[in-house]
Amino acid sequence: MSKLDVVLGLQWGDEGKGKVVDVLTPGYKVIARFQGGPNAGHSLKFDGDGFVLHTVPSGIFRRDSMNIIGNGVVLDPVILMDEIKSIEEKAGDISGRLQISKRTQLILPTHRVLDAASEAAKGKSKIGSTLKGIGPAYMDKTGRNGLRVGDLLSKDFQKKYEALKLKHYGLLSQYDYSYDISEYESDWMRAVEEMKRFRFIDSEFVVNSYLDDDVPVLAEGAQGSMLDIDFGTYPFVTSSNTMAAGVCTGLGIAPSRVGKVMGIFKAYCTRVGSGPFPTELSDETGERLRQTGHEFGATTGRPRRCGWLDMPALKYAVMSSGVNELIMMKADVLNDFDVIKVATAYSIGGRIVDHFPYECDEVTPVYTEFKGWKKDICGVRDYDAFPQELKDYVSFIEKETRCPVRIISVGPDRKEIVLR
Repeated sequence: MSKLDVVLGLQWGDEGKGKVVDVLTPGYKVIARFQGGPNAGHSLKFDGDGFVLHTVPSGIFRRDSMNIIGNGVVLDPVILMDEIKSIEEKAGDISGRLQISKRTQLILPTHRVLDAASEAAKGKSKIGSTLKGIGPAYMDKTGRNGLRVGDLLSKDFQKKYEALKLKHYGLLSQYDYSYDISEYESDWMRAVEEMKRFRFIDSEFVVNSYLDDDVPVLAEGAQGSMLDIDFGTYPFVTSSNTMAAGVCTGLGIAPSRVGKVMGIFKAYCTRVGSGPFPTELSDETGERLRQTGHEFGATTGRPRRCGWLDMPALKYAVMSSGVNELIMMKADVLNDFDVIKVATAYSIGGRIVDHFPYECDEVTPVYTEFKGWKKDICGVRDYDAFPQELKDYVSFIEKETRCPVRIISVGPDRKEIVLR
């Protein structure tokens, strides 16, 4: 029996999961998303074209792969069908290689309104929601009110939909917020019908059957470990479990069936939205990272907050997910820096700690400095050809995390990688 491998982000999202999954897909027959919703923005670049995927797994452009949207995902039919239309303009009909779990939760038009109304009411304490309805959809899931993809096949679907919409209207009456869902609701109903050309499956049985038959399966995470609903920088987090444990509940597999866990991180750090970010640089260096790294949200276009690599946070994410292989992205962004810094500990009230604490918004980073490599590495394809300064940087990360760095990305294209 095969074990399922996992790819997930180790920071605050935007680490480059889409590119990595696309690169790894030739080694797998099945790619499955296990959590998150259309707040994800997985960027891929190949053949001179760029794509941003929000719900569809990032293996979709590989014609011999099967892609599954798992039960742990929340799905907006409008966004999904718009995304599929864009994919099919490049890749042709994908209905034969995309399947959707019947247990996947649906994001209703009123979920989006609830999201916007709630965020507006928070004022200065807003969490930085993408306003896609993710949080309210997960709230309905845990509140046992939600609609699922399998409900689309029920003769009572319209009745269930209207009942949940009415409940949402009651919640919205508590806010001073004006809205009109009529146009989006019309698009939503049309998208629901279009979705039916895809197979709705009992994904827990399908995924386990693949593993029983020794078919290689790769689970694709969304967002990042530091946005995990339990272990992230709460309350400035997403609404799902982004760490490896989320694979089991998000796809319906046992912990014993998880194989290799591959964690992706940038050679520095970024964050979108509000919340603690210990190594954030609100200066010229931070802006330089932003511009050089094109750090603007793939889904929202919002400028990302930028800072140096945070080692306590990285080690925390590696520990929490049992990561056994690391993948470093955007090493090329640091090409021209004379000095590169890494936070190796925090100061909390005069006390030095080297772990990621509960009081993460009250810390001051303690930095270790490294000499920059001052060389364009974008054309490098062999690890031995890297400057010694970059090799030293990689070796330090491996020593601190006790985990090997297997892949280093040196540019946005799927070919711009170095495999070790």
